[in-house]
Amino acid sequence: MTDTLLFDRRDRDVVVITFNRPDARNALDLATMRAFADRIAALANADTLRALILTGAGDAAFCAGADLVEMSARPTADDAAHMIALMGDALVKMENLPVPVIAAINGYALGGGAEVALACDLRVVDHDVRLGFVQAQRGVIPGWGGGQRLLRAVGYGTAFELLYTARVLDADALAHLRLITPPIAPAGHALDTALSLAQHIAALDLHVIRAMKAMLRAGLQHDYQTALQMERDLFPPLWAGEARIASTQAFLNKGKTNR
Repeated sequence: MTDTLLFDRRDRDVVVITFNRPDARNALDLATMRAFADRIAALANADTLRALILTGAGDAAFCAGADLVEMSARPTADDAAHMIALMGDALVKMENLPVPVIAAINGYALGGGAEVALACDLRVVDHDVRLGFVQAQRGVIPGWGGGQRLLRAVGYGTAFELLYTARVLDADALAHLRLITPPIAPAGHALDTALSLAQHIAALDLHVIRAMKAMLRAGLQHDYQTALQMERDLFPPLWAGEARIASTQAFLNKGKTNR
């Protein structure tokens, strides 16, 4: 592993991955991309994981996408195909993790950084956030899946405008587009707010956490009738599970004491 990607396991099996290149606005070189892909692949098999948070070191940036200095030495189409396959596959694996993934965004999330943020289930931002799909200014389009995720998040017309204008969005604009999870954190404190949200999620029964995400992902990945059936299939085991039984018993006991 590289020290440009930090891995920290918090209470209740909440994991924090930090892009640690603050001098480069946490832009990702190939070594960091490979480390990220390896970490995500390992987390796919983590049976006790309850939530994952992605963030960037320092207060100025979440991630500025690919390291353009390094990539300038890799100018061929084959170089590009290798890079986008590496990160694109990693982000698909990340969004398919069975638990919520939260982006904690301080400051800039530009280009590929915006793509990483959109691959997360939830986005917590600070007051200084600046998120933009600025790829057109670099002579390219999103390559890590961000175009498709943006389209599904905001619709065709808005995605079209954001991609063609490369407009950079502040916290109010992101809230208007419903791309972020309230509240907006004070400057530099997106991670604190994201950790609070993650701990709230992690307090739930693990089977509920995973079934809830599976239910919602089904609606994105399958037709309506198939998704409905998957939702029905997920419910009965939870009904027979320990968390539901304990909750119902607590409710009944409370009713007896209030009589």
